[in-house]
Amino acid sequence: MAAPATRHPCLWHGAPVLLLLLPALSAALSCANLRTRQSTFNWDSLQLLHAMAPSPPQPCDQHDAPFPFPKTLLAIQAPRQATDTILRILRHLFTTLSNENTPAHWDSQAHQQLLNQLHSQIQHLQRCLPGTGTDSKSQGPHNPWLSITTYFQRIQDFLRTHNHSPCAWDNVRLEVQTCFQRIHNLTRTMAD
Repeated sequence: MAAPATRHPCLWHGAPVLLLLLPALSAALSCANLRTRQSTFNWDSLQLLHAMAPSPPQPCDQHDAPFPFPKTLLAIQAPRQATDTILRILRHLFTTLSNENTPAHWDSQAHQQLLNQLHSQIQHLQRCLPGTGTDSKSQGPHNPWLSITTYFQRIQDFLRTHNHSPCAWDNVRLEVQTCFQRIHNLTRTMAD
């Protein structure tokens, strides 16, 4: 004798809930190992920076950087603040390197790859940390967000003062390299 066909109403009611949870689960899984992903990004970005910006055609005098990296950022110990700081630095790096006056001798393919990679990592960090980069609770001279903005403003001023010359860009390239090294240090503070 055949068993009567029974419907399992529980399964049908659970399917919409499962469909609603899939995007959240997917996002959570893509944000796992955030520190590892950031470390890989840092390394890849440095490699692209080297491929993108060889030395300028004529030798340049390397100026002492009139834009020292903010010391307040070197002391960050909180994982969330480290991640927020990295995001803010990446946004400014993207803006700086997106400048239409970059030197003609830079490899345009590597330059575009670096910009794409920066954009992708910025979006990833924003997805993983909603609300990051929007509030500024710290005020005064030790406000890390203000120091990041001031730092990158000095870089922009340096480029303008030197008419976006290849030598000025070479100085900025070296400073971007320093930024990636500082980001690497901050990455070790990030939560995983």
